[in-house]
Parts: sequence; C-alpha cells; structure tokens
Amino acid sequence: MAAGVIGVDCDGCDQKIQEPLFVHPRPPDLALPPMAQLPFFSLPGMPGDLERIDAALHASVRTPDAYLTEIASHLIVAGGKRLRPVLTVVAAQVQGAPASDGAVQGGIACELVQTGSLYHDDVMDEAPTRRGVETVNAKWGNLQAILAGDFLLSRASEIAASLGTEVAALLARTIGRLCEGQIEELRHTYNAARPESSYLASIAGKTASLYATSARIGGLVAGFDRPTVEALTGYGEAFGMVFQIVDDLLDLTATDEELGKPAGHDMVEGVYTLPVLRTLQSGGIPAASLLDILGKPLEPSEREKALEIVRTRGGVESALGTAHEWAERAVAACDALPSSAATEALREAPAALLAGLGR
Repeated sequence: MAAGVIGVDCDGCDQKIQEPLFVHPRPPDLALPPMAQLPFFSLPGMPGDLERIDAALHASVRTPDAYLTEIASHLIVAGGKRLRPVLTVVAAQVQGAPASDGAVQGGIACELVQTGSLYHDDVMDEAPTRRGVETVNAKWGNLQAILAGDFLLSRASEIAASLGTEVAALLARTIGRLCEGQIEELRHTYNAARPESSYLASIAGKTASLYATSARIGGLVAGFDRPTVEALTGYGEAFGMVFQIVDDLLDLTATDEELGKPAGHDMVEGVYTLPVLRTLQSGGIPAASLLDILGKPLEPSEREKALEIVRTRGGVESALGTAHEWAERAVAACDALPSSAATEALREAPAALLAGLGR
C-alpha cells in the first residue's frame, strides 16, 4: 500500500489542508467479466471520460476533515468498476455529442449512492474485506462506517440538487428503492420457500433501479426529449437486471479462485437467488435434497453438496434464460435511441455481460 499527500481547499478559508491519500493496488474484478471488455470502454472518448469521472469522484468526498476524508474515500481509492457513472456518460452521448460536466456529476451522484450502500451492506454482513482491502467497518468500526455511508449519501443528494429538482427527486426515489430491495431480501433470509417474485423485486430495487437512474440522469442532463429519456431508463433497468442475475449465477458457477471467495456465498448466508429457486422448483429427489440442506447456515460439506445440485439440475440454465430475456429487453430499448456509437455500445453491452459466463 502506497501513501501520499494531497492538498484540499478548505471551503470558506485560504488554508490548504494536507490530507493523506492512500493508494491501494486495484484488484481484478473477478465477480463479473473484466469491465474493459464491455463496449462502453471502447468508445473513442472514454479514456478522457474515465479521467473526468475519477477526478470528480475523488473531489466529491474531500472535506476539511482529513479523518472523514480518509474514511469516505476508502473504497473509492481502492478501485471499483465505476460502471454507473460510465453508463450515465454513455447515455448522455447517444445523440453524438460529448458528455457534459453535468453528466459526469450526475454519474458521480449515482456512484456515491452505490458506495454509501456498500458501507452499510458491509456493516450488516460483518464483511472483513471488499475490493482487496479492509472494509470501513473492519478498519474503523461500525459506527464510523454507518456515518461515512450516510455522508456519501448526503454528498450524492447535494450533487443531484445542483442538477435540478427532477434529478434530485429521482435520486431520492432511487435511494428509497434500494432500501426496499434490500429489505425484501432480508425478510426472506434462509427462507427456502422464497417466492421468485420476491427475488425479482429485490434485485429490481437494490440493483436495477440505480442503473436505470444512471442512464436516465444522462438523458435528463443532456436535455433529450422524453421518449429518449424513457428509452434510456428502460435500458438501464433491463441492463441492471442482467447484471445482477449474471452476478448471482457466477456466485454459484465460478470457482473459489475466480471469485476470490468461496463459491455459493449468498446461499451460505441464506440469500437464495434465482438459480437456487429454480432448482427447488424443478422437483424430484435432487430438489428435495437441496430443500433439506437449506434453511440454515451451511457447513462446508453442505455448501459443496448444495452447489453440486444447483449446478447440475437445470437451475443455472433456467436462470440464464431469464438473464437472456432481460438482455433482449435492453437491446429492444435501444431501437428507440438515435443511431450513434454510444447507442451501439449500449446495444452490445448486455451480450458482453452474458459472455462472461462462458455460455
């Protein structure tokens, strides 16, 4: 871990505060296909856009308090995909013009919501690491993690307000949807009878809603007409559904080494995702055996047995079919968008996510 110092301007004074900047090596994104393979990152202006996103993201969490700045920037400095602000920037370019600074700021607001929610998630999960570094709760404690997560949400709200009342209201609704999705997941923890509708509602809230908002903000800030904004919103929602279903499939089908954690982690934690639910729905002796295993924390041997059943009894293939259906919806939404390089990147991205499964 390398450390340096950056200067932060103090609001309302002439003093320049020296704050530590901790630079962690960025670990590979193992849970999903390398983000550089998504067509968003092949757009001609993307290298410069990524620099703008990164600079704006770091600036958004700098405060006169070096301690708060270090905590608030901890996961930002550690890396991450930046996929939500990238989606905002790409959405803002579907008519061919470069993305404005306002679009970058809108994407940053979405990324701060995502990062703040991760701080809170890690407290709930008692997670020790994320992105190859200690979590905020592990390093500084739960109280600091909760407050730093709240701080990131407040910064996101402040940025959204600077972009207008519609964006501010949109982000507030999205934060509500994230909470609703997470509550829906929590209320069915270790429930082997969890309805499939609960799973879909949960991921629509906790994942797809923020992708929909990211894309919608790109259209709103760019001043596009309503049909274009609605098409971008529909695209983001469908893309987010693909993203989460693929992530859930990889949790069950990838190796421990590929994931950087034990496969089947969600199942061990009592979160039964679509492949598991579809396996339980399939009936027969394997489904009954899986049902006997689930409903409680799993021992390593039980995890291995449950993984074998889910991987071999059709649940994976069935869930993959649903991911393909959402990918088709995302592609269909692009038919209402102007012809441009950005639109083509949007059209190709869902297939790139699915390709990461090797299926």
